Amino acid sequence: MSLEGHEPCGTPAPGCAQTAEGGCSAPSPSLPRLSERDAARTVGITTTVPSELIFAAGLIPMDLNNLFIGSGVASDLVAEAEACGFPRNSCAWNKGVYATARRLGLRRVAAVVQGDCSNTHAMMEMLRADGVDVVPFSYPYSPDDAEWMQLSLERFARALGASLDEGERWKKRLDEARAATLRIDALCWRDDLASSEEQHLWTLSCSDFLGDPDSFRATADALVSEAEGREPRSPMLRLALLGIPPICEGFFEFLDRHGARVVFNETPRQFAMPKPSDTLAEQYLNYTYPYDVFYRLADIREQIAERRVDGAIHYVQSFCYRHTQDTLIRRALNEPVLTIECDRPAPLDLRTQTRIEAFIEMLQAAR
Repeated sequence: MSLEGHEPCGTPAPGCAQTAEGGCSAPSPSLPRLSERDAARTVGITTTVPSELIFAAGLIPMDLNNLFIGSGVASDLVAEAEACGFPRNSCAWNKGVYATARRLGLRRVAAVVQGDCSNTHAMMEMLRADGVDVVPFSYPYSPDDAEWMQLSLERFARALGASLDEGERWKKRLDEARAATLRIDALCWRDDLASSEEQHLWTLSCSDFLGDPDSFRATADALVSEAEGREPRSPMLRLALLGIPPICEGFFEFLDRHGARVVFNETPRQFAMPKPSDTLAEQYLNYTYPYDVFYRLADIREQIAERRVDGAIHYVQSFCYRHTQDTLIRRALNEPVLTIECDRPAPLDLRTQTRIEAFIEMLQAAR
Protein backbone atom coordinates (compact mmCIF):
# COMPACT_ATOMS: atom_id res chain seq x y z
CA MET A 1 0.00 0.00 0.00
CA SER A 2 1.19 3.51 -0.68
CA LEU A 3 1.46 5.93 2.24
CA GLU A 4 1.34 9.67 2.42
CA GLY A 5 2.66 11.91 5.15
CA HIS A 6 0.70 14.48 7.13
CA GLU A 7 1.34 17.34 9.47
CA PRO A 8 2.46 16.56 13.00
CA CYS A 9 0.77 18.08 15.99
CA GLY A 10 2.41 21.28 17.15
CA THR A 11 3.71 20.14 20.53
CA PRO A 12 7.12 18.72 21.37
CA ALA A 13 5.57 15.91 23.45
CA PRO A 14 5.37 12.49 21.80
CA GLY A 15 2.09 11.44 20.27
CA CYS A 16 -1.02 13.55 20.35
CA ALA A 17 -1.83 16.54 22.51
CA GLN A 18 -5.26 17.71 23.64
CA THR A 19 -6.63 20.87 22.11
CA ALA A 20 -7.98 23.77 24.15
CA GLU A 21 -11.49 22.45 23.44
CA GLY A 22 -10.61 19.08 25.04
CA GLY A 23 -10.43 17.16 21.78
CA CYS A 24 -7.46 15.42 20.27
CA SER A 25 -5.13 17.28 17.93
CA ALA A 26 -3.51 15.90 14.76
CA PRO A 27 -1.46 12.73 15.21
CA SER A 28 2.29 12.69 14.87
CA PRO A 29 3.82 11.39 11.62
CA SER A 30 5.78 8.39 12.93
CA LEU A 31 3.16 6.00 11.53
CA PRO A 32 2.30 7.46 8.10
CA ARG A 33 -1.26 7.96 7.02
CA LEU A 34 -2.73 5.64 4.38
CA SER A 35 -3.47 7.08 0.97
CA GLU A 36 -7.11 7.90 0.27
CA ARG A 37 -7.39 4.85 -1.97
CA ASP A 38 -5.90 2.47 0.58
CA ALA A 39 -7.91 3.92 3.46
CA ALA A 40 -11.10 3.31 1.48
CA ARG A 41 -10.37 -0.37 0.88
CA THR A 42 -8.81 -1.28 4.24
CA VAL A 43 -10.69 -2.66 7.25
CA GLY A 44 -8.81 -2.41 10.52
CA ILE A 45 -9.39 -5.36 12.85
CA THR A 46 -9.01 -5.30 16.63
CA THR A 47 -8.76 -9.09 17.01
CA THR A 48 -9.42 -12.11 14.81
CA VAL A 49 -12.69 -11.78 12.89
CA PRO A 50 -13.84 -13.69 9.77
CA SER A 51 -11.27 -12.21 7.39
CA GLU A 52 -12.75 -14.42 4.64
CA LEU A 53 -15.73 -12.07 4.51
CA ILE A 54 -13.53 -8.98 4.36
CA PHE A 55 -11.67 -10.40 1.37
CA ALA A 56 -14.99 -11.52 -0.15
CA ALA A 57 -16.16 -7.89 -0.04
CA GLY A 58 -13.12 -6.84 -2.09
CA LEU A 59 -11.54 -5.23 0.99
CA ILE A 60 -8.25 -5.81 2.85
CA PRO A 61 -8.04 -6.69 6.57
CA MET A 62 -5.33 -5.03 8.64
CA ASP A 63 -4.54 -6.33 12.12
CA LEU A 64 -4.03 -3.19 14.19
CA ASN A 65 -2.48 -5.11 17.10
CA ASN A 66 0.39 -6.36 14.95
CA LEU A 67 0.90 -2.98 13.35
CA PHE A 68 0.87 -1.25 16.74
CA ILE A 69 3.45 -3.51 18.38
CA GLY A 70 5.67 -3.59 15.28
CA SER A 71 5.50 0.15 14.61
CA GLY A 72 8.68 1.10 16.46
CA VAL A 73 6.67 3.80 18.28
CA ALA A 74 4.40 1.59 20.40
CA SER A 75 5.01 3.59 23.59
CA ASP A 76 4.15 6.83 21.80
CA LEU A 77 0.93 5.30 20.51
CA VAL A 78 -0.14 4.38 24.04
CA ALA A 79 0.68 7.90 25.25
CA GLU A 80 -1.27 9.34 22.32
CA ALA A 81 -4.39 7.40 23.27
CA GLU A 82 -4.08 8.54 26.88
CA ALA A 83 -3.80 12.13 25.72
CA CYS A 84 -7.01 11.56 23.78
CA GLY A 85 -8.86 10.46 26.91
CA PHE A 86 -8.09 6.79 27.58
CA PRO A 87 -7.37 6.22 31.29
CA ARG A 88 -3.91 5.11 32.34
CA ASN A 89 -5.38 2.11 34.17
CA SER A 90 -6.75 0.51 31.01
CA CYS A 91 -5.29 -2.04 28.60
CA ALA A 92 -2.29 -0.78 26.62
CA TRP A 93 -3.14 -3.09 23.70
CA ASN A 94 -6.52 -1.36 23.45
CA LYS A 95 -4.95 2.08 23.54
CA GLY A 96 -2.36 1.14 20.94
CA VAL A 97 -5.02 -0.20 18.57
CA TYR A 98 -7.02 3.02 18.85
CA ALA A 99 -4.03 5.29 18.20
CA THR A 100 -2.85 3.12 15.29
CA ALA A 101 -6.25 3.30 13.59
CA ARG A 102 -6.28 7.04 14.09
CA ARG A 103 -2.79 7.69 12.75
CA LEU A 104 -3.46 5.58 9.66
CA GLY A 105 -6.62 7.51 8.91
CA LEU A 106 -8.74 4.37 8.69
CA ARG A 107 -12.36 4.84 7.67
CA ARG A 108 -13.61 1.44 8.81
CA VAL A 109 -12.75 -0.86 11.72
CA ALA A 110 -14.24 -4.28 12.52
CA ALA A 111 -14.45 -4.90 16.25
CA VAL A 112 -15.63 -7.83 18.36
CA VAL A 113 -18.49 -6.92 20.70
CA GLN A 114 -18.70 -10.36 22.33
CA GLY A 115 -15.77 -12.71 22.65
CA ASP A 116 -13.10 -10.12 23.39
CA CYS A 117 -13.30 -7.54 26.19
CA SER A 118 -15.47 -4.69 27.43
CA ASN A 119 -12.66 -2.21 26.78
CA THR A 120 -13.26 -2.78 23.07
CA HIS A 121 -16.75 -1.28 23.43
CA ALA A 122 -15.37 2.02 24.73
CA MET A 123 -12.69 2.04 22.03
CA MET A 124 -15.41 1.55 19.40
CA GLU A 125 -17.21 4.59 20.78
CA MET A 126 -14.02 6.64 20.61
CA LEU A 127 -13.49 5.58 16.99
CA ARG A 128 -17.09 6.40 16.10
CA ALA A 129 -16.65 9.84 17.64
CA ASP A 130 -13.66 10.26 15.32
CA GLY A 131 -15.87 9.51 12.30
CA VAL A 132 -14.74 5.90 11.80
CA ASP A 133 -17.35 3.39 10.59
CA VAL A 134 -17.32 0.57 13.18
CA VAL A 135 -18.52 -2.85 12.01
CA PRO A 136 -19.38 -5.13 14.96
CA PHE A 137 -18.92 -8.88 15.07
CA SER A 138 -20.23 -11.07 17.86
CA TYR A 139 -19.03 -14.53 18.79
CA PRO A 140 -21.67 -16.63 20.57
CA TYR A 141 -21.28 -17.06 24.31
CA SER A 142 -20.94 -20.81 23.85
CA PRO A 143 -19.02 -22.66 21.10
CA ASP A 144 -22.03 -24.99 20.90
CA ASP A 145 -24.29 -22.24 19.54
CA ALA A 146 -24.01 -22.82 15.79
CA GLU A 147 -27.22 -20.87 15.10
CA TRP A 148 -25.82 -17.70 16.69
CA MET A 149 -22.55 -18.09 14.80
CA GLN A 150 -24.32 -18.45 11.48
CA LEU A 151 -26.42 -15.36 12.20
CA SER A 152 -23.30 -13.38 13.18
CA LEU A 153 -21.57 -14.36 9.94
CA GLU A 154 -24.61 -13.32 7.89
CA ARG A 155 -24.81 -9.93 9.64
CA PHE A 156 -21.09 -9.32 9.26
CA ALA A 157 -21.23 -10.20 5.55
CA ARG A 158 -24.17 -7.87 5.06
CA ALA A 159 -22.44 -4.98 6.83
CA LEU A 160 -19.39 -5.39 4.59
CA GLY A 161 -21.37 -5.90 1.38
CA ALA A 162 -20.03 -9.46 1.00
CA SER A 163 -21.59 -12.71 -0.12
CA LEU A 164 -21.50 -15.50 2.44
CA ASP A 165 -21.01 -18.03 -0.35
CA GLU A 166 -18.01 -16.07 -1.60
CA GLY A 167 -16.70 -16.04 1.98
CA GLU A 168 -16.90 -19.84 2.04
CA ARG A 169 -14.83 -19.95 -1.14
CA TRP A 170 -12.29 -17.64 0.44
CA LYS A 171 -12.11 -20.03 3.40
CA LYS A 172 -10.68 -22.75 1.17
CA ARG A 173 -8.12 -20.30 -0.18
CA LEU A 174 -7.07 -19.08 3.26
CA ASP A 175 -6.92 -22.63 4.62
CA GLU A 176 -3.97 -23.21 2.28
CA ALA A 177 -2.13 -20.22 3.75
CA ARG A 178 -2.97 -21.36 7.29
CA ALA A 179 -1.63 -24.84 6.50
CA ALA A 180 1.73 -23.31 5.58
CA THR A 181 1.98 -21.60 8.98
CA LEU A 182 0.99 -24.78 10.79
CA ARG A 183 3.92 -26.48 9.03
CA ILE A 184 6.18 -23.77 10.50
CA ASP A 185 4.65 -24.51 13.90
CA ALA A 186 5.43 -28.23 13.46
CA LEU A 187 8.98 -27.42 12.37
CA CYS A 188 9.37 -25.64 15.70
CA TRP A 189 7.86 -28.08 18.19
CA ARG A 190 8.32 -31.41 16.43
CA ASP A 191 11.46 -31.07 14.32
CA ASP A 192 13.50 -28.39 16.16
CA LEU A 193 14.13 -26.62 12.85
CA ALA A 194 12.19 -23.34 13.26
CA SER A 195 12.59 -20.85 16.10
CA SER A 196 9.92 -19.87 18.61
CA GLU A 197 9.89 -16.36 17.18
CA GLU A 198 9.34 -17.61 13.62
CA GLN A 199 6.49 -19.78 14.88
CA HIS A 200 5.05 -16.81 16.80
CA LEU A 201 5.20 -14.25 13.99
CA TRP A 202 3.83 -16.49 11.26
CA THR A 203 0.89 -17.91 13.19
CA LEU A 204 0.06 -14.47 14.62
CA SER A 205 -0.07 -13.02 11.09
CA CYS A 206 -2.88 -15.40 10.12
CA SER A 207 -5.28 -12.79 11.49
CA ASP A 208 -4.93 -10.72 8.30
CA PHE A 209 -2.38 -12.62 6.12
CA LEU A 210 -0.53 -9.29 5.79
CA GLY A 211 -3.26 -8.21 3.38
CA ASP A 212 -2.19 -10.62 0.61
CA PRO A 213 -2.91 -14.32 1.25
CA ASP A 214 -1.19 -15.57 -1.92
CA SER A 215 2.05 -13.74 -1.20
CA PHE A 216 1.79 -14.74 2.46
CA ARG A 217 1.47 -18.41 1.55
CA ALA A 218 4.34 -18.28 -0.97
CA THR A 219 6.67 -16.66 1.57
CA ALA A 220 5.65 -19.15 4.28
CA ASP A 221 6.25 -22.04 1.89
CA ALA A 222 9.69 -20.62 1.11
CA LEU A 223 10.52 -20.47 4.84
CA VAL A 224 9.38 -24.09 5.26
CA SER A 225 11.67 -25.19 2.41
CA GLU A 226 14.60 -23.25 3.84
CA ALA A 227 14.01 -24.47 7.42
CA GLU A 228 13.81 -28.10 6.34
CA GLY A 229 17.43 -27.82 5.22
CA ARG A 230 18.66 -26.55 8.59
CA GLU A 231 20.49 -28.53 11.23
CA PRO A 232 18.17 -29.31 14.17
CA ARG A 233 18.50 -26.89 17.08
CA SER A 234 20.19 -28.21 20.20
CA PRO A 235 17.82 -29.61 22.86
CA MET A 236 16.32 -26.92 25.06
CA LEU A 237 13.74 -26.65 27.81
CA ARG A 238 10.28 -26.89 26.26
CA LEU A 239 7.78 -24.21 27.32
CA ALA A 240 4.15 -23.36 26.67
CA LEU A 241 3.14 -19.70 26.36
CA LEU A 242 -0.47 -19.24 27.44
CA GLY A 243 -2.67 -16.17 27.17
CA ILE A 244 -2.50 -13.22 24.82
CA PRO A 245 0.79 -12.28 23.11
CA PRO A 246 3.19 -10.43 25.45
CA ILE A 247 3.43 -6.68 24.96
CA CYS A 248 7.04 -6.71 26.19
CA GLU A 249 10.02 -6.65 23.82
CA GLY A 250 12.67 -9.35 23.47
CA PHE A 251 10.69 -12.12 25.16
CA PHE A 252 11.64 -14.98 22.82
CA GLU A 253 15.27 -13.91 22.54
CA PHE A 254 15.54 -13.82 26.34
CA LEU A 255 14.21 -17.38 26.65
CA ASP A 256 16.55 -18.58 23.94
CA ARG A 257 19.59 -17.11 25.70
CA HIS A 258 18.64 -19.00 28.84
CA GLY A 259 18.19 -22.41 27.26
CA ALA A 260 14.44 -22.45 26.80
CA ARG A 261 12.02 -22.04 23.92
CA VAL A 262 8.29 -21.91 23.34
CA VAL A 263 7.00 -25.04 21.61
CA PHE A 264 3.32 -24.31 22.27
CA ASN A 265 2.12 -20.74 21.73
CA GLU A 266 -1.57 -20.91 22.58
CA THR A 267 -3.22 -17.83 21.07
CA PRO A 268 -1.16 -17.33 17.88
CA ARG A 269 -1.62 -21.02 17.05
CA GLN A 270 -5.38 -20.50 17.30
CA PHE A 271 -5.11 -17.66 14.75
CA ALA A 272 -4.04 -20.34 12.26
CA MET A 273 -7.29 -22.27 12.91
CA PRO A 274 -5.52 -25.59 13.63
CA LYS A 275 -8.64 -27.75 13.87
CA PRO A 276 -9.94 -28.82 10.43
CA SER A 277 -13.40 -27.52 9.49
CA ASP A 278 -15.71 -27.55 6.48
CA THR A 279 -17.54 -24.23 6.91
CA LEU A 280 -16.91 -20.76 8.30
CA ALA A 281 -19.36 -21.37 11.13
CA GLU A 282 -17.59 -24.55 12.16
CA GLN A 283 -14.18 -22.90 11.90
CA TYR A 284 -15.04 -19.98 14.19
CA LEU A 285 -16.76 -22.27 16.69
CA ASN A 286 -13.56 -24.36 16.86
CA TYR A 287 -11.48 -21.20 17.46
CA THR A 288 -10.95 -21.22 21.24
CA TYR A 289 -9.91 -17.62 22.02
CA PRO A 290 -13.39 -15.99 22.21
CA TYR A 291 -14.87 -18.59 24.53
CA ASP A 292 -14.54 -19.49 28.20
CA VAL A 293 -11.35 -20.71 29.83
CA PHE A 294 -12.63 -24.29 30.09
CA TYR A 295 -12.93 -24.56 26.31
CA ARG A 296 -9.38 -23.23 25.99
CA LEU A 297 -8.08 -25.62 28.64
CA ALA A 298 -9.17 -28.69 26.71
CA ASP A 299 -6.91 -27.60 23.83
CA ILE A 300 -4.12 -26.48 26.18
CA ARG A 301 -3.94 -29.81 28.01
CA GLU A 302 -3.95 -31.79 24.77
CA GLN A 303 -1.16 -29.73 23.20
CA ILE A 304 0.98 -29.67 26.34
CA ALA A 305 0.93 -33.46 26.40
CA GLU A 306 1.60 -33.89 22.68
CA ARG A 307 4.42 -31.33 22.61
CA ARG A 308 6.12 -32.68 25.75
CA VAL A 309 6.06 -29.36 27.56
CA ASP A 310 8.18 -28.99 30.71
CA GLY A 311 6.42 -25.92 32.07
CA ALA A 312 4.13 -23.04 31.12
CA ILE A 313 4.39 -19.26 31.21
CA HIS A 314 1.01 -17.57 31.49
CA TYR A 315 1.18 -14.01 30.24
CA VAL A 316 -1.45 -11.62 31.59
CA GLN A 317 -1.91 -8.03 30.46
CA SER A 318 -2.39 -5.39 33.13
CA PHE A 319 -6.03 -4.31 33.54
CA CYS A 320 -7.30 -7.30 31.53
CA TYR A 321 -10.20 -9.41 32.81
CA ARG A 322 -8.35 -12.57 31.71
CA HIS A 323 -6.03 -12.07 34.68
CA THR A 324 -8.74 -13.65 36.83
CA GLN A 325 -8.50 -16.85 34.77
CA ASP A 326 -4.94 -17.42 36.00
CA THR A 327 -6.21 -19.28 39.07
CA LEU A 328 -8.33 -21.62 36.93
CA ILE A 329 -5.42 -22.34 34.59
CA ARG A 330 -3.14 -23.17 37.52
CA ARG A 331 -5.73 -25.50 39.01
CA ALA A 332 -6.22 -27.33 35.71
CA LEU A 333 -2.58 -28.00 34.80
CA ASN A 334 -0.18 -30.50 36.37
CA GLU A 335 2.85 -28.72 34.90
CA PRO A 336 4.56 -25.82 36.72
CA VAL A 337 3.14 -22.41 35.72
CA LEU A 338 4.85 -19.02 35.96
CA THR A 339 2.56 -16.00 35.61
CA ILE A 340 4.08 -12.79 34.30
CA GLU A 341 2.36 -9.46 33.83
CA CYS A 342 3.26 -6.38 31.80
CA ASP A 343 1.58 -3.01 31.42
CA ARG A 344 3.09 -1.02 28.55
CA PRO A 345 5.38 -1.73 25.56
CA ALA A 346 8.94 -1.95 26.87
CA PRO A 347 11.83 -4.39 27.19
CA LEU A 348 11.46 -7.09 29.84
CA ASP A 349 12.08 -5.45 33.23
CA LEU A 350 14.75 -6.83 35.55
CA ARG A 351 12.24 -8.26 38.03
CA THR A 352 10.48 -10.27 35.31
CA GLN A 353 13.82 -11.40 33.88
CA THR A 354 14.86 -12.68 37.32
CA ARG A 355 11.58 -14.55 37.80
CA ILE A 356 11.85 -16.21 34.38
CA GLU A 357 15.48 -17.17 35.01
CA ALA A 358 14.53 -18.75 38.35
CA PHE A 359 11.64 -20.62 36.72
CA ILE A 360 13.90 -22.00 33.98
CA GLU A 361 16.52 -23.06 36.52
CA MET A 362 13.83 -24.84 38.58
CA LEU A 363 12.56 -26.73 35.51
CA GLN A 364 16.08 -27.67 34.43
CA ALA A 365 16.86 -29.00 37.92
CA ALA A 366 13.66 -31.07 37.89
CA ARG A 367 14.51 -32.77 34.57
